[in-house]
Amino acid sequence: MVGVRLELPQTQPVVILREREGGRYLPIWIGEPEASAIALAYEGVVPARPLTHDLLRDVLVALEAMVVEVQITELRDGVFYADLVLDRGSRISARPSDGIALALRTGSPILVADSVLESAAVEVAEDEQDEVERFREFLDQISPEDFGPETPRESR
Repeated sequence: MVGVRLELPQTQPVVILREREGGRYLPIWIGEPEASAIALAYEGVVPARPLTHDLLRDVLVALEAMVVEVQITELRDGVFYADLVLDRGSRISARPSDGIALALRTGSPILVADSVLESAAVEVAEDEQDEVERFREFLDQISPEDFGPETPRESR
């Protein structure tokens, strides 16, 4: 996984999955609460009280069940579908964002069906990947204060 980003100008959160071996990236647009849950887990932040995905992980542990993997199985009419695969052979339908948030909390792999990658992934050339990484590093090191006083925005 690459992380969670905001797509501008709408500020729509998008989670970006990267192919382990290859140059394809899979953007999945998600809601703000889901983006927050994923970002917290991705950054290793442990909340003072369990969030929904933490609670689900804890319930699975109490039931002695494990998430073997999260599979993003399908893209149909612009909607992604996923399954949680448990160690007992159960498959549970889930939104990809919930599956990703749970996978990050359980250390489970996230797999994407080839058909989904073929229809929705974006190929990024090696030299473009280097440029994207340099830009990410730049963004990690700056703050809004680096750009001077705040300029007024048009109200919506």
